Amino acid sequence: MKKMIQQKSLTSFLLFFFLLTGLLNATASVQADGTAMQGRWDLTIEKDGKQLPSWLEVQHSGTHTFIGRFVYAFGSARPVAEIKFTKNHFSFSIPPQWEPGNTNMEFEGEFEGDHLKGTMLYTDGKKYSFTGTKAPSLKREKAIQWGSPISLIGKSDMNEWIAMGANQWTVANGVLTSAKSGSNLMSKKTFEDFKLHLEFRYPKGSNSGVYLRGRYEVQIVDSKGMEPWNDEFSAVYGFLPANEMVAKDAGEWQTYDITLVGRMVTVVANGKTVISLATIPGITGGAIDSKEGEPGPLMIQGDHGPIEFRNIVITPSK
Repeated sequence: MKKMIQQKSLTSFLLFFFLLTGLLNATASVQADGTAMQGRWDLTIEKDGKQLPSWLEVQHSGTHTFIGRFVYAFGSARPVAEIKFTKNHFSFSIPPQWEPGNTNMEFEGEFEGDHLKGTMLYTDGKKYSFTGTKAPSLKREKAIQWGSPISLIGKSDMNEWIAMGANQWTVANGVLTSAKSGSNLMSKKTFEDFKLHLEFRYPKGSNSGVYLRGRYEVQIVDSKGMEPWNDEFSAVYGFLPANEMVAKDAGEWQTYDITLVGRMVTVVANGKTVISLATIPGITGGAIDSKEGEPGPLMIQGDHGPIEFRNIVITPSK
């Protein structure tokens, strides 16, 4: 009898052991699947005949949960509470930010190596496809050699710029002006690494921005007296807040001196360093594309309110 009890106890223990081992192996398998996709991804969503640049970051949280951040074609980086994995399949859901409606955006897809593909169920109830590639590190191995400064505003012309729509911009006496909300402007020249100086002023309550390589917005907005959040004056929109608020009164001329090398950015606003050698994780909402490994233009925002610029001077790397 005692022997039978011992045998049953051993059988129960072995059954528990194998069940626990199977559960741990399954957890480890899911974790390994998620680990393979950890990192940052440049996405392109095909929607209504347009290619919308987006971005996804995947990282582990604890032993077997994966979380992330997502940037859509507009708006700021938003948190992803959980990304679920089964082998090479992933899915996640996020609530709307500036999208119409109140239903979640649902994503699911598959990844293999440095590529992924999938579908997005948008807030309009329709599905759209997307593809993605691993975002480049943009790490520079050599010290940067700087070229000659280039002035991007003429005394009375916009020869260095292209309006991205109906043009409301004018130039007079070296001042580039958007008197009302309208189209954005994109420089004809493209750049990789550079130092940028620009001067600007806005009326009370207005909003603009300058996009580095057309992908990373440094925010220009009437923020005096506000806390330096990541969507206020001199922030890299949605990612990097300034370390202090140095905005002047609306109506005054203000300055940015920005250095971008790879992903490393330094922002000097009105003579004070407010972001120093910080890493820009990915594209910001409103980017022209998600091709982070390529040179890109400057883009200045004209669709959020009146704005004036002068003395836009860029010094590219050689």
